[in-house]
Parts: sequence; C-alpha cells; structure tokens
Amino acid sequence: MNFWKTLILAASAALTIPSGIAWAQTKNSVTIVLPAGPDRLDPCETPRSVIGRIIKQNVVETLVELDYGNGKILPRLAESWEQPSPNEWVFKLRKGVKFHDGAPFDAKSVVYSVERTNDPKLTCIARTKYLDGTSIVASVIDDNTVKFTTKTPVPILPTLLAQLAISSPNTPKGEYTNKPVGTGPYRFEGWAQGASVVIVRDDSYWGAKPAIEKATYVWRGESSVAAAMVETGEADLAFSIAPQDATNKATDKVYPNSDTSMFRLSVDVPPLNDARVRKAINLAIDRNAFLGSVISSEAQLAMQQVGPSVLGFNPKLKPWPYDPTQAKKLLAEAKADGVDVTREIRMVGRAGMFANSNEFVEAAAEMLRQIGLNIKLDNLEMSQWLQVANKPFAADRQPNIFLTMHDNNSGDAAFTAFFKYHSNGRQSELHDPELDALIDKAGTEQGDKRVADYQEVFRRIYEDKVADVPLFHMVNFMRVGKRIDFSPTIANAVELQLASLKLK
Repeated sequence: MNFWKTLILAASAALTIPSGIAWAQTKNSVTIVLPAGPDRLDPCETPRSVIGRIIKQNVVETLVELDYGNGKILPRLAESWEQPSPNEWVFKLRKGVKFHDGAPFDAKSVVYSVERTNDPKLTCIARTKYLDGTSIVASVIDDNTVKFTTKTPVPILPTLLAQLAISSPNTPKGEYTNKPVGTGPYRFEGWAQGASVVIVRDDSYWGAKPAIEKATYVWRGESSVAAAMVETGEADLAFSIAPQDATNKATDKVYPNSDTSMFRLSVDVPPLNDARVRKAINLAIDRNAFLGSVISSEAQLAMQQVGPSVLGFNPKLKPWPYDPTQAKKLLAEAKADGVDVTREIRMVGRAGMFANSNEFVEAAAEMLRQIGLNIKLDNLEMSQWLQVANKPFAADRQPNIFLTMHDNNSGDAAFTAFFKYHSNGRQSELHDPELDALIDKAGTEQGDKRVADYQEVFRRIYEDKVADVPLFHMVNFMRVGKRIDFSPTIANAVELQLASLKLK
C-alpha cells in the first residue's frame, strides 16, 4: 500500500459517529436525510440535486419524463408530441389537470413557465445547463396544444423538456420562490430554514395516488449521522452514505449516480494559464489512492466530464497517470521561462458535495504541495461555493482549483459541453472560438455525426486545452430503512419520486 493510500485510510477511519437526533415517525410518513440542505426551492432549479430530490416529479412535474435506465422519453403532463419540421415541435397536453393553487394547467401555463425559466433576471439552471445555446420559443395553438419553435434544429428537444418543471402561472417572474406550486402528487407544506422541508400528498392529484402521505426532508453533513438515523429508525432513507459507513449489506445499496467529479482550473489566471502547470496538477494527484478509501472502490477513473453511458463520450481518452516526478519537471520548466509557480493558488471545496469530500480535498491539496505548489484550501458552504462556481467570475480573482461535480443522466453531451466549456457557458472558464463553433455544430447534428463532433469536443478540452482535472465517475451508497421497499437507480442522482417508495 502506497503512502497516500495509508494516509487517506487513516483519515477516513478517524471519522466518528455522533448520535442522531430523534425524529418522530408515523405509519404513512417518511423522513429522508439529504447530505446538504437546499438554498432555495424554485422549480426552475430542479436539475440541481439538492432541490430536485425534494420537489421534482413530487411537487412540480415536467411535460415529459426521462426513463434514466434506457434514455426513453415518457409522457407526463404532455400526452404526445410530434415534429412537423426540423425547427418545430408540437405537444398535446393532458386535460383536466390543475395546479395546487387551483390554476388550470394549459398551454398558457406552459408558455409562462418557459418564459419564466428564460427570464434573464434569474439564473435558472434549467436554462443555463439545458437551454442556453438554443433559441426556444413556446406558443399557444389551443388550450391543450403548445408549439416549440427553435432557431436551429434541436433534435433532442423532448429530452431538454424533461428537465423543465412546469409551475403555476401565479409563480412570480423575475424573482425566485421558496414556495413551489405545481401539479404533482405532493404539495409543498413548509420549509423550516436550516432544519427541514415538508411536503404532503395532494389527494386531488390527476394520477395514481401514492401510498406515502407525508415526507419530511432533513439534512446532515456527517455521513455517519445520516447512516445512524436510518439504522435506529429515526429516518427511512439517507443519500450519500460514505464508504466507511456502508457496513450493512441489508440496508446499504450502491448505485451509479451519473456524477463526474473534477477540479475546474482558472485557465486565464497565472500560473494556471500555462499548460505545463495544468498538466503538472493532473500528474500530481494519485487518483487510485482514493479508490477504496474516501471514494468507493466501485467508482471509476474519469478522463472527461461525461460518463461512458452518455452520447458523445470519447472512449479513446485515457485517465492521467500519477507521476509526481514528471509534474515537478514541468513546473521547473515553467519557472525557468518566467512563470511564477510559487503564487498562491486557491483550492475550493464544498462541504457535503459528496461523502468524504472534505477529506478528499485536504489530501489532494497536500499532494499538490508535495510537487511545490503553494495551495490555500477553502471549504465553502453552498451559497459561497455557488458564487465562485458561476459567472460572472471576479476579474481580480486568485487562480482557482475548483472542486465541482456534474451530473449528466440525460444521456447527451449537449447537457455538458455548452454549460461547462462554451465561451457563453455559465460555468465555463474557456474562451475558444473554434471550440465554440464545434459545440454549436454538434448540438444540431444527429446520429454518428453528433457522436463524432462531441467526441472531438472532449478530446480538444482534455488533450489540447487541459482545462480541468478529471477525477472520478462517482457512485453513491444509499441506506434504505427496514420500513421501505426501494432500490436506488441512476435517476436518484437528481430526483427521488416518492411514488416509487413502497411501505412494507
């Protein structure tokens, strides 16, 4: 066992198991433990797991639903759809549906939700991750028919709409809401800031009535606490149990979560604007040392920001080797050419990003110090982390090695390439007109041409640009209590439909 593996295992073994906090259970209600609490509950933010796991397809619904297992698009609030021309899609809506506030679900409400999601006053991730880079206009044909018109062909538009939640037309534009109103099987009851969110079954729901009447969501940053709450019956289900806490084969279930972890590099800021420094960082991190210690042994080494199941994944790219000697050599070459490799670099983590994420960034920071880099580590809370994650980036910022985790369970590279790497992408540090043009072109292609273009996009990013430090295609452990019959799937990376939980 190498030095890093020994050190990391020791750190993870030192984690203690504090006692949980008692939470009352009733027969037809459940308590669910999340690794972090939401910062808001706006429907246009449901692609973020911290929000989507609570309200997506529970409180608010989408026109269509993605079957994450096979990539098929299923009807939800829309019953059918067709593409009469390359730039037009027509959706037929379900009749007789109402929002929880009594407003009718109709074509006007769909247009309103699209307009609200596209409101520039809001930085809705449903737009910045899924709709940016396209021009989509929704219009009413009749009460139960909506037409979507695009400036250029968008062959995956139904897949995009699987990420756009439809909220009541009484939801205000231009400002976020923390009181989501949708058409789902559950209505929002309340949010005790810093403590819990409660949703309750809506018995007037248009679809099948779920067995669970009430769900209370709480959050605990310590995996051991979350695991103990389920073990003692204080909770029924806990997300993101750390590998060292997943000790009960009867209750702890591993599943692929579609997330890929990475360090984003501020490629325009010295010394990270030198490719040799970026390569040295990649070579200095012993990724294999983390597997089976703070990261599950079932995770896979990443070589790009999408996983093997995503259309556009490039199988020819290889994970970076661990080679600190070569890393030091590259830094020495850069220094000889006048690059200030001693400048302080800020490594940014986030509490609760994934199980053991704090321990991971601490070990990674030390690995970079060992090759001579001057690393300052900051573990931020969610709101602080989001300020660094998204544009506009501060012009005078320090060089950043920024820990992030990106899910692409919708199965197409379009949901990654623009958002993360296009000059206009909300979380992109790159400014490359040729890469932008290739991303734009790929988004309009179909079949083999689409695959080939996206594969070339990722090749350029990781071989030519060295824009990031790819880490792991992640997996999660979920602890499922004895009262619940449920097996997690890749869908649970971003949502947990309460209707899929069965009470024993």
